[in-house]
Amino acid sequence: MKHVNVTINGRQYRMACEEGQEARLAGLARDLDARIADLRGKFGEIGDQRLEVMSALTIADELLDAQGRIRGLQEEMAALREVRVSATERARATQVAVTAALNAAAERIEKTTRALNSSVGGGTALG
Repeated sequence: MKHVNVTINGRQYRMACEEGQEARLAGLARDLDARIADLRGKFGEIGDQRLEVMSALTIADELLDAQGRIRGLQEEMAALREVRVSATERARATQVAVTAALNAAAERIEKTTRALNSSVGGGTALG
C-alpha cells in the first residue's frame, strides 16, 4: 500500500492507495480542492464544513448525471445491436433468395439450351 500527502481546503492529509494510483489520488485531491475554492469564491466564507459538503454534493450530482448518460448509451447500444442482428438476418435471407433465383435462372437457361440444341442442330450441340 502506497501513501500520498494531499492538500484539500488548506489541510494536509496522508492518504493510502494502491500501487500505481498515487497520481490519480493526487489529481482527485486537486480537483476537490479546486471545487471547494470555486464554491468559496461564489459564496464567500460560509464555513469549511459547509463548503466541503457542497462540493461533495456537486460531485454526487455529476456522478448521477454520468450514470444516467451511461445507462442511456447502454440502452442505445443494445438497440443498435438488435438492429445489426436484424439487418444481418435480412442480408442472409436476401442472399439465400438471390442464390435460389440465380440457380433457377441457370436451370432455365440450361433447359432452353438443350431444347434449342435438339430442335435446331438435330442433336448437334451449338456453341
